[in-house]
Amino acid sequence: MQVRTLSALVCSLMLMGTGADAALAANTGGASASEPPTSPSTSTAPKVHLFPVTARSSNIAYKGPVYVKTSGGQVIPWSPTASTTTGTAASATGGSSPATTTTPAQPLELPPTGISPATGPTERPDLLVPGSTARYVDGLAAAPMSAPAAVQKIIWAGNELIGLPYIFGGGHGSFTSRGYDCSGTVSFALHGASLLSVPKDSSEFEIWGSHGAGRWVAIFSNPGHAYMTVAGLRLDTSSADDPSDQQGPRWRPLRPGNSGFVVRHPLGL
Repeated sequence: MQVRTLSALVCSLMLMGTGADAALAANTGGASASEPPTSPSTSTAPKVHLFPVTARSSNIAYKGPVYVKTSGGQVIPWSPTASTTTGTAASATGGSSPATTTTPAQPLELPPTGISPATGPTERPDLLVPGSTARYVDGLAAAPMSAPAAVQKIIWAGNELIGLPYIFGGGHGSFTSRGYDCSGTVSFALHGASLLSVPKDSSEFEIWGSHGAGRWVAIFSNPGHAYMTVAGLRLDTSSADDPSDQQGPRWRPLRPGNSGFVVRHPLGL
């Protein structure tokens, strides 16, 4: 009897102690000694920002400030009436060169609907705009200031082709051509950022680079066509979903959809 009474007393004391621990944990916001510690919540990794590759509106007009990068690395205000030239074209160097601002001689007129035809890749001013979105400026694309250098060079290389005609197979025998087809245009733009050393056709782009849309660049391809979006603008030889209805390599609005195409992107972009 005494043994049972002593055991009951010990059990009662243990229960009282456990209750005290629980009460203390409740009052202090901690866990009681009898409960396993709660593991800290795992914070989710920040989402990677991807530029949209579709848009409902075809309006790409831009009225904000525009700048140009000079050969000395300066970024100065630019206007369509300023006479601005660049150095060696991307087709000759494997990458876009910085722009050089010269003393105005004759105004450089860039019609809103595009640029007059040229006979090959043409040197253009290296345009910049604040923020992270590429902008359409009088037929050319202005690269976003916050974009990686490779993205800026892709845009500036694409500008060299504006005004050239569509020529089937153009840009495949050589990066320098008097006209370009769809995949030749994409190849030239990537070559301007030193991301491609040999032109590729649209089928080859289906397996080039990394799967899916990148943070800045997306390449859409199938056996019959290829185009790309860069920081919110589309470089394409097709006038599909473009109110201007102009042919040849041009910067255009994003399409409402991109069905029927494999999507790839340059590694890291």
